[in-house]
Amino acid sequence: MLTLERFSFGVGDRFAHQAKAQLRAFQLLGADGIDVVPVWNKSNREHTFIGSEPKSVYDAGAAAVADLNWAGAWYVDADHIRLDTVDRFLPHSNFFTIDVADSIGKTASSDLVESFVDAHPELIGQVSIDGLSEPLQITRNDVIQVASKYLLAVHEAAEIYRYIASHKGEENFVAEVSMDETDSPQTPPELLIILAALADQRVRLQTIAPKFTGRFNKGVDYVGDLTQFEREFEADLAVIAHAISSYGLPQNLKLSVHSGSDKFSLYPIIRRALEKWNAGLHLKTAGTTWLEELIGLAEAGGDGLELAKEIYAYSLEHVDQLCAPYASVIDIDRTCLPSAVTVNDWSGTQLANALRHIPSHPEFNMHVRQLLHVAFKVAAQAGNRYLDLLEANEEIVAKQVTDNIYLRHMRPLFIN
Repeated sequence: MLTLERFSFGVGDRFAHQAKAQLRAFQLLGADGIDVVPVWNKSNREHTFIGSEPKSVYDAGAAAVADLNWAGAWYVDADHIRLDTVDRFLPHSNFFTIDVADSIGKTASSDLVESFVDAHPELIGQVSIDGLSEPLQITRNDVIQVASKYLLAVHEAAEIYRYIASHKGEENFVAEVSMDETDSPQTPPELLIILAALADQRVRLQTIAPKFTGRFNKGVDYVGDLTQFEREFEADLAVIAHAISSYGLPQNLKLSVHSGSDKFSLYPIIRRALEKWNAGLHLKTAGTTWLEELIGLAEAGGDGLELAKEIYAYSLEHVDQLCAPYASVIDIDRTCLPSAVTVNDWSGTQLANALRHIPSHPEFNMHVRQLLHVAFKVAAQAGNRYLDLLEANEEIVAKQVTDNIYLRHMRPLFIN
């Protein structure tokens, strides 16, 4: 079985130009004594917006691995796939994030629910979990309610998993089950019930992405109660360890944190928890690299800065259209978005400072950053003009990409 390493880090590369710069960050972390494997991820939606194909992600990763003589494992993630979108990814991916959010909340039949509940008497009552100070208190009605809400999603995940396995062979891919794009976070008891159901369906998942308490907005820091997150994150780690031993799930099963980029306030909490539980982690980022491309073009000045300003002006004019697909994962105060006229007068350094995620910097603007985070298809509309500028300014752009991943993400998450 293809076995995902303890620490993996998902990196998005919207335009397939930064794989080498991204991989360099993994090399720098390796020199610090921390081995983390790269997972290049791109969703069907992103491919559709840009007009790219899954093969481009594989090709970019393979070229970076060859150029930098990377000897470790690496993965290409078919991100947030469903049964109707998976086919185009099958030849080019070895990691599949199975998204069943649309089935969460669709009520399972009473027969299906009763069959599950009857098969799992161990879930009812006081469920003792090693590492938790108190047992989980779960009633039969609790199990019925959770099963009613999640069993159809679990069965959908199993259908997609088996479809992938039938084409690639079960031993040749890593499966992640994503349940984060839903209205409410899963509690530790809910996570345990979901894992039991996945085990029943023989889904050999190696990571699971629950929805956590708080806001995980794109490209900016976590918003929520840090103490509550720490308590829930550790409880989830304990539940996973229990489920592995109780239901025969893969030994390397670990939590996945989606929209994990830029969650600076959570990184110390996650690092302490991983050390305490000797646990693994998959952290997924996406559009943060595209923002670093914009920062690099702004810093480069000239035509790069001009295009960056044009992208902002267009994005501001089409803010509703751009934000609609991401409404649940952005919080933009439009009164804090400067006018296109104002931004047109900025220097490259000013625009870069507004975008670069250093919250303490007086010129940082989280609302500008979130708007441009979801505006990557505006750059796609610029076509070769944008791509030619990336290549012409490769050195300065690559430095932004590497520094962002290594200094602002990896070191705080895995070292200090």
